[in-house]
Amino acid sequence: MPDLPQHKPVLAGTRYTGISEAGIRLEALPEGHLLHVLGAIEPSALAAELAKVGFATSSIRKAGFRQWFVAGDEPLVPAGLETLAAALTGKAYVMDQSHGRVRIGVSGHSSRVLLSKGTAVDLDPSVFPEGHSVMSMVGHLSVQIVRTGDDSFELTVLRSFAESLWEDLAHMAASAEKDGA
Repeated sequence: MPDLPQHKPVLAGTRYTGISEAGIRLEALPEGHLLHVLGAIEPSALAAELAKVGFATSSIRKAGFRQWFVAGDEPLVPAGLETLAAALTGKAYVMDQSHGRVRIGVSGHSSRVLLSKGTAVDLDPSVFPEGHSVMSMVGHLSVQIVRTGDDSFELTVLRSFAESLWEDLAHMAASAEKDGA
């Protein structure tokens, strides 16, 4: 019997070990879990349900009208997803997107300069505060951008586009260095 395929993170290997230049750090984040929640449930109620079923350290990111992504570094356990789906019955639906999307961290004092090279979103902290998220385009790719700190962001992209986004970000980082950012 042939061996079953093993899960390999899409941004694995020396090519994606992280980039630090010109006040910018790119890093492939753990491919933990990413859940798509749809329904008429408020974020505070969703957070309470997540805490009850063991997802207390996960973050909730708005992904559209009555839609949220729940992201975390820990791998998803099937029983956890089933428990969460049962807890949300009648309030919302939950779908596992863990194997379909990848998260990339962008941080450093020049992170906004780098991201401004690829998106038209105003990332000034007064407009886009910590915890805020938006679905946008970075170049030609649809990406969710989340501010995770003063100078740090997390980008979530479809798995099949993760390498392309990484290459675009690396190119923009090199360009930012030449520009003296």
